[in-house]
Amino acid sequence: MSSWDAIVVGGGHNGLVAANYLGRAGARVLVLEQRPIVGGAAISEETWPGFRINTYAYVAGLLRQEIVNDLELPKYGYRTILYDPQYCMPFPNGRALKLWVDTERAAQEIAQFSKADARAYPKYVAYWDRVLELIEPVMLAPPVPLADMFQMFSTPETETLVRDLFLRSAQDLLDEWFESDEVKAALAPNAVIGTMCGPSTPGTAYVLAHHNVGILDGHKQVWGFSVGGMGGITQALARAAVANGVQIRTGVSVKSFVVQRGAVTGVETASGETYSAPIVASNADARTTFLGLAPSGSLSPEFEKEVRGIRSRGAALKFNAALSGLPEFTADPGSPSDAHRSTVDIAPSLAYLERGYREAVDGRFSSQPFIEMLFQSVLDPSVAPPGKHTMTCFVQYAPTELRGTDWDSYKPTAAERVLDTIAEYAPNIRKVVAHWQVISPKDIEKTLGMTGGNIFQGDITPDQILSFRPVPGWAQYRTPLKGLYLCGSAAHPGGGVTGAAGHNAAQVILEDWHRAAEPSPVPRS
Repeated sequence: MSSWDAIVVGGGHNGLVAANYLGRAGARVLVLEQRPIVGGAAISEETWPGFRINTYAYVAGLLRQEIVNDLELPKYGYRTILYDPQYCMPFPNGRALKLWVDTERAAQEIAQFSKADARAYPKYVAYWDRVLELIEPVMLAPPVPLADMFQMFSTPETETLVRDLFLRSAQDLLDEWFESDEVKAALAPNAVIGTMCGPSTPGTAYVLAHHNVGILDGHKQVWGFSVGGMGGITQALARAAVANGVQIRTGVSVKSFVVQRGAVTGVETASGETYSAPIVASNADARTTFLGLAPSGSLSPEFEKEVRGIRSRGAALKFNAALSGLPEFTADPGSPSDAHRSTVDIAPSLAYLERGYREAVDGRFSSQPFIEMLFQSVLDPSVAPPGKHTMTCFVQYAPTELRGTDWDSYKPTAAERVLDTIAEYAPNIRKVVAHWQVISPKDIEKTLGMTGGNIFQGDITPDQILSFRPVPGWAQYRTPLKGLYLCGSAAHPGGGVTGAAGHNAAQVILEDWHRAAEPSPVPRS
């Protein structure tokens, strides 16, 4: 048995962020990761010789700048590339809408579809800037009760923001701002990505806000690449952690927490080893943490019932490919073209997204899936051999359970459907795909431990965010077991490679750790 001040279960990005802050404060910290590499969903793997693939997470921008600065991540190899245009949306009629970082340039593109929408777009961007002014301070702090938070919104303008974010659907919001179906389609994907909801589902306006908090190179509401792949983020975090005295052990699967008299005292591994610590921070999701790792009977039936009620449904699969060349988009000719330097979204209408969602609710993979694809190798040649390219596709809707079949059997059919859909916009796609892989929600669940294959460790809809995350009454990173904390995306502020949950959990842990170290007051005689 070995003793530590704190053990972090899971070496995903949030676990590594938490470990960094704890180690920097002088705690003896051990990170245990079941896979051979750290990083969780933010990894890059050489899936085929010479091709470094973003196996799961695929875009950077959400990692909070405060964390980057605090941990001096550029010193440890953290580098990003802001791409422009941000989005290219091809349509079946051969037209394309490009959204550039520069608001005025994007508005000029939109004017081809609607002059009124072109005038509205700068105001729409400014609207989200105001929303982010309210959201960003909440991200790097434990959530206040929702009732207290709502008291901050007492003016008519802020009351409208509350209505928009928490009560409305993305379709409601976009219908209010824009008239063009193409413009609304180009802005809608961030409202449903990774979430088993359609654009008409109430609450998806908040999901849209969650994905608008990206900041890179001083620009807001943007995305980019991590140089070398998403693993560049977590490898930098791992190197920083080691510099802060943290020990990281891979290939170690935690079987259960050790609990005595309502408090954790360490962990037991699948190989029978025991590591002792008065503090355990779990980077696993809430269901795995409380229903899988906590010993039977250590939590109340009422609390376990709340945890079982967390919605954690898979909504997407990954289709990754090694390319011998680039697909040629009918709507944006050239190789490479602007499309290859951006995020390409195949989702030509809100009705298209809604139809795919309805099929998934019925247990079917979308007949015409929404596909978000990127070609990192165009801007970052380090991830592919010379003259070759990578393609990563995030594909919805893919339910966790398929009606009448299973994912292992269905993967070839899913791959053909993805390729068929891309071929409608880039006819040469099959000629340039040298290798491909399909990662289903079941694969994500099995490999990463994310229940249902949900990439956010639980839906980020309004009923499962802020003081409701992971369950009401336990949103401050502490748990019913003394010394056990949640530090992953199952806690506030939710999913995405933000690092915020790890940061916030570490601050709470350090507060408790320092309080426990204070000498008890000597009673007066």
